[in-house]
Amino acid sequence: MATQQRRLDVVSNNVANANTTGFKADTVVMQSFPEHLIHSIEALPNSEVHRTAPIGRLNLGVSVSSVYTNFANGGMEQTGGTLDLALSGGGFFAIGTTNAAGEFQERFTRTGSFSLSADRTLITQRGDQVLGVSGNPITIPDGEIHISETGEIYVGQLHVDTIRIVDFEEPQFLRSPSYNLFVPIEGAVEIPFTGRVSQGFLEGSNVNIVREMVDMIALSRAHEVNQRMITIHDTTLGQAVTEIARRQ
Repeated sequence: MATQQRRLDVVSNNVANANTTGFKADTVVMQSFPEHLIHSIEALPNSEVHRTAPIGRLNLGVSVSSVYTNFANGGMEQTGGTLDLALSGGGFFAIGTTNAAGEFQERFTRTGSFSLSADRTLITQRGDQVLGVSGNPITIPDGEIHISETGEIYVGQLHVDTIRIVDFEEPQFLRSPSYNLFVPIEGAVEIPFTGRVSQGFLEGSNVNIVREMVDMIALSRAHEVNQRMITIHDTTLGQAVTEIARRQ
């Protein structure tokens, strides 16, 4: 039941973010507990010796092994926004965030819905700073903004900065501690970005809403069946205890 509930939580989160820009769907990976060989134990007549005979194997159920994130690209949605950017292929935008202790931390995202702050710093919708290749925030002067396929920012003919975009050899070494932001863990290896930046587009969620809804229904029913089995077992055990008490 605990495993089914965890799977249901993940599927529900996928459904809730079906329209979230750049969202990557999660999948629960399960593993079974080791199987055990079950024996029957029989006392031999007129002897203290017991004889055992194998009667089969028993599986004690499954548990959650890990949560796998599907980093496949979502669909491209044209918005026409000057600061709306979508990545084709791999790659992540580098974002500067500040934790509760006031410490600067670098995070990575596929959500390219950016805007300008009051001092014309390039920021995300949550107010985090978009970083340039030097690792510093990007400040864009007034004027017509053009962003190339490699992330270079121009105002007119002036090259302002280049957005820091990195890829990872194995994206599964990324973890998501908060809203659509990822952090590398031990084993993550950065590699050069080889994709393309599209200005005026946003990457949609890669959630398959039909499949997720079907999974949600199936998981809900599996959870209910497990609940029903526990109730039946509890009732049967209660009746057995009552009958034993009566006979004694």
